[in-house]
Amino acid sequence: MQTEPDSDDLRYAVTDGVAVITLHRPERMNAWTPHLETQLRQCIAQAEADAQVRCIVLTGAGRAFCAGMDMAVLQARSEGDAAPPSSEFGGPSDADAAQRYGYLGFTDKPLIAAINGAASGVGLCLALHCDLRYVVPGAKLSFPYARRGLVAEHGTAWLLPRLVGPMHAAELLITGRTFTGEEAARMGLAQCLPGEDFLSDVLTRARDIAAATSPRSVRLIKRQLREARYQTLGEATRIADREIAACRGTEDFQEGVRHFVEKRAPRFTGR
Repeated sequence: MQTEPDSDDLRYAVTDGVAVITLHRPERMNAWTPHLETQLRQCIAQAEADAQVRCIVLTGAGRAFCAGMDMAVLQARSEGDAAPPSSEFGGPSDADAAQRYGYLGFTDKPLIAAINGAASGVGLCLALHCDLRYVVPGAKLSFPYARRGLVAEHGTAWLLPRLVGPMHAAELLITGRTFTGEEAARMGLAQCLPGEDFLSDVLTRARDIAAATSPRSVRLIKRQLREARYQTLGEATRIADREIAACRGTEDFQEGVRHFVEKRAPRFTGR
């Protein structure tokens, strides 16, 4: 198990090809702050740069995943004592706003949200930017923007309808109501896993990704999924045909066939 020095608000550990990043402000239900955001960016960049890491899991310490923006920060902003909400994720606006959150949505490695408890506002928005989402039964979730005098932040109004459909997205955002992990599963927002051994179950799935899939294939599939949002079926098909042809000359394709024929575990290199 490889670990790094812990930061104030995060824990970071790597084992079996999986980096686990834990939001670690349990006394504040892992409430979001600019400092926490800076540390998370650094951890994601570290995992992205580490060739030993093939999958990333984001979770929370204690009984919450992330209860949203720390109320002390919101109160300061409501009184005009801090930067406006547009800088919440740090940094100035880019020409392509989606790139502002590239440390999550544009990560080449699979990013899994293990929603171990309450998630609200920006905390649930973090999960939307992940590739896979697992949630414990009974977790209390919400997008409470309308109840705080805010609007849907950081691409939520774009991502949520694509995950759960326009009707569910509108209802959740306009009412700002609390819903449960079970309801999130029924909508298709996340997959519900038993509360007992929840994180262990998520890590089992993450380790399977790390051990059994080609890093090159996963990287390109993630790009396909991301770019397909803006493509026609014809465009997506033409790109897929081109990439399939390129796969045939790679080490990972050769290993993918060989390990299947030889009935053994794969040894993918990402090349």
